[in-house]
Order: sequence, then structure tokens, then C-alpha cells
Amino acid sequence: MKKLTLVVLFMVSCLFLGACAQEGQSTSNKQVKVMTTFYPMYAFTKAIVGDNGTVDLLIPAGTEAHDYEPSARDLAKISEAGMMVYNSNHFETWIKDVKKNMKDSQTTFVQASQGIQLLTSQEENLADGHEHDSVDPHVWLDPVLAQKEVTTIRDALIKKYPKYQKAFTQNAANYLAKLAKLNERYQTATSQAKNKTFVTQHAAFGYLAHQYGLNQVAIAGLSPDEEPSPSRLASLKTFIDENQVKVIYFEENASSKVAQTLAKETGVKLAVLNPLEGLTKKQMQAGEDYLSVMEDNLQALKESIQ
Repeated sequence: MKKLTLVVLFMVSCLFLGACAQEGQSTSNKQVKVMTTFYPMYAFTKAIVGDNGTVDLLIPAGTEAHDYEPSARDLAKISEAGMMVYNSNHFETWIKDVKKNMKDSQTTFVQASQGIQLLTSQEENLADGHEHDSVDPHVWLDPVLAQKEVTTIRDALIKKYPKYQKAFTQNAANYLAKLAKLNERYQTATSQAKNKTFVTQHAAFGYLAHQYGLNQVAIAGLSPDEEPSPSRLASLKTFIDENQVKVIYFEENASSKVAQTLAKETGVKLAVLNPLEGLTKKQMQAGEDYLSVMEDNLQALKESIQ
């Protein structure tokens, strides 16, 4: 049903704004026009493109990226762009059908996580009560893997728009240097950690934990909308009590009811750990970005590990 819906939406998008009739216009003029799926992809791509073109964000600020499905208007925007940057088929699950239905388009699709070994996580399937392996797509929360995504996007941009190779290379180098410094700060803080475990609302920080030798204990699974079972909550309460956990981390853009309840029952402090799946308009207008939020995350993590 979802595939059929995307086919219909794409047909509508071809009529909407005359997208299909004009899809080759921007690429023939070699104007840099890039569409990105959600905030980290936008931040990385914008840092590379700079003032040399247009970079747009497809999924609106503050929208739950896990639940997003493209509209006809969204598909028209994608078809009008010279390039579409996304994280992975495991996060933007709708992207495969979009690519298939736009195979004759001149839009170049770039998977930023290409070449990165993705982690798997065991999750409880609420439908059958059994655990199943699920692929973790949250690579952007690891500053080292973020550098790999930036490099992949840079190389794709240079291939698509060779005229801007020098600018893209320099812009990417500047941003990669900032990510390298961010990584150094995480390394310093985590190498001195007295406690390696932190408790999160959902399992978004597996790559970060893996990179810095930490242990993420998640209330819910890879999606923030998943509700933990009563037995899971009971075992978490015991774990928090026995391990003297100081902080439970929640997310501003998702329901924090379960985290709040667990914190109240255990007498543990609540703090924000942002998975950067989307910044609100207020945050973006205030000048917050990927780097500043990751710095905030580090300061928040220190409350657990030091």
C-alpha cells in the first residue's frame, strides 16, 4: 500500500509545479540545488555548499523524522533538486520507493552513511513479544562517523558540480576540522569517565557509546515512539537502583512521559540528550546547530559519567 501511495504521489508531483517537465533545467545550468532529508543532513551539506548554492530541508523543523512520509509537494521538491542527500535506507525508509519512481530523474541521490558499518540492536517486537535484530541508523551522533558522512557528501557534490570543487573542498575541510575538535573533547571527557553507563529515552546513542567506550541503556528501542513493556520498565528500575544511576536522559521533541515516570519512581534527575533528528524553529533561529547541540550533549553526559 505504501509503495502504491508513493507512485500516486509521484505522478501528482509531476503535474504539481510542472516538476517533471522542468526537472533537467537546474542541472543543465549547473546551479547547485540540493535537498536534504532531516537536520543533520542539512547541517553537513550546508556547511560544504556554503554560499555557492541552495540547500533545503525537506522534513520540517520539529517534525518527528521517524514517522515522516513525503507528500506530493515534497516529491516535487525532490525532483526539482539536482541532488538529494539522505542518511540511510534504514532511517528514511521511504527513500527506496522514491528513488525507484524517480529513476529517470536527473536528481542524484546520495546516501551519506554509504560505506559505514551499521550496528544492529535487539529490540522487543510488541506484536509477538520476541526480540529481533534491528539496524541502528543513528550514525550522525558519533563525531567520527559524522566526519565520514561529510566526506561522502563532499565527494558527491564535487562529482555533480565540479565547477565548485575548490570551494567545496575548502568548506568541507573547515567543517571537518571542527568535527575533529568535537571528537577530541568527547575523547577527553570519556577517557576520564568514572562511570561508563548512561540511561536514555530511546536507543539513539549506540554509535556514540561504541566510539567512546560507553554503555547506553535505553528505555525504548530505536524509535522514540516505542513503548517499553512492563517487564522492561521493572528491570530498568532495578538496574537504576543497583547501579546508582544519577540521570535519565529525555528528548525535547518526543514524548518524555515514560522517562519522567521512571525518574519519579527512582528519584533520579532528568536531563536532555538531543538525538538531533530535528531542531525546532526556535532553536535554529537562536543560532543552535549540530556542533552546539553536540557540545550541549557532552556537557549533559558528563553528569552521568563523571
